[in-house]
Amino acid sequence: MSTAPVLSPAELARYSRHLLLDQVGLVGQQKLAAARVLVVGAGGLGSPAALYLAAAGVGTIGIADLDLVEVHNLQRQLLHDDTSVGESKVTSAARRLRATNPFVRIVTHADGIVPVNAVALFSDYDVVVDGTDNFGVRYLNNDAAFFARRPLVYGSVFKFEGQVAVFDPTHGGPCYRCLFPEPPRAGTVPGCGEAGVLGALCGVIGSLQALEAIKLLTGIGESLRGRLLMYDSLAQKFQNLQLKSDSGCPLCGDRPAIRDLNPERYSAAPCPAPLPRGSDVEYPIEISVAEAKDLHDSAPERTKIIDVREPCELEICQLAGAEHIPMRQIPEQADSLPRDQHLLILCHVGGRSRRVTEFLRAHGHPAVSNIAGGIDAWAKEIDPSLRRY
Repeated sequence: MSTAPVLSPAELARYSRHLLLDQVGLVGQQKLAAARVLVVGAGGLGSPAALYLAAAGVGTIGIADLDLVEVHNLQRQLLHDDTSVGESKVTSAARRLRATNPFVRIVTHADGIVPVNAVALFSDYDVVVDGTDNFGVRYLNNDAAFFARRPLVYGSVFKFEGQVAVFDPTHGGPCYRCLFPEPPRAGTVPGCGEAGVLGALCGVIGSLQALEAIKLLTGIGESLRGRLLMYDSLAQKFQNLQLKSDSGCPLCGDRPAIRDLNPERYSAAPCPAPLPRGSDVEYPIEISVAEAKDLHDSAPERTKIIDVREPCELEICQLAGAEHIPMRQIPEQADSLPRDQHLLILCHVGGRSRRVTEFLRAHGHPAVSNIAGGIDAWAKEIDPSLRRY
């Protein structure tokens, strides 16, 4: 961090409650004013994290995100509102953060984090806050933070549970790969677009991430370096797990196999395609929405679209002519599904339908293909009248 700046009378008044804390005081507030924090992801976690960092007076806050604001974001992403829909998330976030505190500098990175810029970008900040929900980007953030020698404040949410940790091998702690050496296979772990997430939970976890960043910057308290904080919102319980560095870690271990940011490493691990059984025709395990539409339009008698979403999702949008069988009912109905038709499996964004496709192929249905991207991709690429969520 740079030399501590002199705070104006207006700033001293704004941060007076920090100044009253012996552990923070003027020196701590000056450290915050001189600090640079990068928030990766202006979504459910990045929103509360960035808001509290801005309110706390962190001098420079970077926001990295390549997405646009969508209506379904507003349930939990408090940096954005109805007027932001369709706008770049970093533009919306910057406007809100500048309104929150005009004394902080907001830097936007509208291209997000990519392997070619990650290490240089992270090196320009003191702390990186990871608010992403994509495994590929999460591993990229971890590896880039390691090579940039910057602490990474990790957070994640799933339905009603959340996790927070500080990964900082430079100062003796483990990295994310010490806990999870490799990403899961594509489609095996649903994101919030598939599983859902309680909006207020994001506020809890994102605020904890901001708190960890502030502690790192000011040097107060005990950080979560080497610990994983787990939170169960339904039971209102916190649990601390001790984490150790893994000497066999492919990144920070004794014999590292990862020595650079190879772009191929950060796409989700693919699912193996099961071989068709009992058929001379090989059906692809996955097809695009355009291919699915062409198949169904050209040969409706030989194809069937099966929508495996929940009934409540059908109330939002649905495809005309698709048969609805919720994913949980597939095992009991598998034997009754037609074997003389090409089954095209559809869900929201492609995760559940991928698992259903693999299940049916493993149980004697060779002519089954997943519709990649689900009805969300269908709405974006084919029928914009479908409501996205």
